[in-house]
Amino acid sequence: MPVTTTVLDREMYTEAGAARLLRLAPGTLHYWLEGGERRGKIYKPVIRDEATGSRSVTWAEFIEAGLLRQYRRAHNVAMVDVRNFIDAMRQRTGVPYPLAHYKPFATGRQLLHQAQTDAGLPSEWALVAPAGDQLLLLPPAQAFVDRVVWSDDIASAWRPDSDLDSLVIVDPDVRFGRPSVGGVSTEILAEQADSGVEELAEMFDLTEQQVRWALSYELAEQAA
Repeated sequence: MPVTTTVLDREMYTEAGAARLLRLAPGTLHYWLEGGERRGKIYKPVIRDEATGSRSVTWAEFIEAGLLRQYRRAHNVAMVDVRNFIDAMRQRTGVPYPLAHYKPFATGRQLLHQAQTDAGLPSEWALVAPAGDQLLLLPPAQAFVDRVVWSDDIASAWRPDSDLDSLVIVDPDVRFGRPSVGGVSTEILAEQADSGVEELAEMFDLTEQQVRWALSYELAEQAA
């Protein structure tokens, strides 16, 4: 099995842990992953093709939930439309988690546009829009793409801080996918914040800038 597939399919978080990192209500993430009953009607999952009963979240599911979160913040998106769009993307790309791949956002924007049309996605919720003879990513999609670190066409890491200058990263191969700087958990740095920035930098072989970003991120997390 290719390494990229293994990374995307790797179980990384509990639902609660993923929801905390994404700053989502756990119930919202569960609904996106597993679907459920609302007002007497059964709804299919948004991210998964079918409900699995699993409370674990794979890396690919985490990344796609990040995109949905971006749109949820920008628009009051109807999940049935998003579900139809993701289904259309699956059919066109032949992969279960197409939005964890870079190609649709870079050289494959025509795929995004066609899937939007197939799904009947309203224009105000589109990921791309025509501009002359080009297709441009709209702001929520661009913001999502900018927060992801892409490698060999797949999402290899994610920036949990909306400030793209932040050095905090979530990497599935580092600290079990917990936020870190220079390979050091931001949580560990925050626990020892009383030591001071200079001492922490020396203690963990980090730059003072890395330590400041880590402490700033953890402070924002505690205030959220």
